[in-house]
Amino acid sequence: MKKTAIVTGASRGIGRATALRLAQDGFAVAANYLSNAAEADKVVAAIRKAGGAAIAVQGDVAEPSDVERLFADTTKEFGTVDVVVHNSGILLNSPIAAGDVDGFDRVIRTNLRGTFLVLSQAAKQVSPGGRIIALSTTVVATTPPTYGAYATSKAGVEALVRTLSKEMRGRQITVNAVAPGATTTEMFLEGKSEELLAQLKKTGPMERFGEPDEIARAVSFLAGPDGAWVNGQVLRVNGGTA
Repeated sequence: MKKTAIVTGASRGIGRATALRLAQDGFAVAANYLSNAAEADKVVAAIRKAGGAAIAVQGDVAEPSDVERLFADTTKEFGTVDVVVHNSGILLNSPIAAGDVDGFDRVIRTNLRGTFLVLSQAAKQVSPGGRIIALSTTVVATTPPTYGAYATSKAGVEALVRTLSKEMRGRQITVNAVAPGATTTEMFLEGKSEELLAQLKKTGPMERFGEPDEIARAVSFLAGPDGAWVNGQVLRVNGGTA
């Protein structure tokens, strides 16, 4: 039977690249999305055109019933859940002194509550020998100004990953996080001037941004047989930024 991967936030950016890469690796893919059905359908169409199997499943990762339905629809279609890649997230740039409580709550709801719900279902439903992978961020290590809410939410993601890796004892299921550096996604590029982007490129020793495909390769490693002995870790994929 073909193994199956759920990828949340799969309609664009790192999630899209990951869904396409895992399909290339031989997984059937359930591509979750929140609102962009057209882009999610494009991901599914690309996988099917290449000979793979895929479905798109709408759902808010911060809503328990939506997360339960995501896993139920995947199991109904493909019979199993072997890999879960939780990529969904939102970004807020706001200094802590601004006191944007509503913005903070939105970030925590999607990034941390959403991770808790997806990992909770994954812990119950991933097949023995499977993989659970969550996306964090190098911002947890670099803590730049205005990223307080985002860094806080993703630090919580890393804590959940390390904790769950211990709770999965005896099932041969690994739980890890991938923490990208600055990557050329819509979420990262939005609202940044060319001057700022040029400045940011210089912060790391590689003097460039990462590409979504490069992050997807790291996820592929953790999801595949070569990553079987990596567990409870945060893999920082950032060109040496931190």
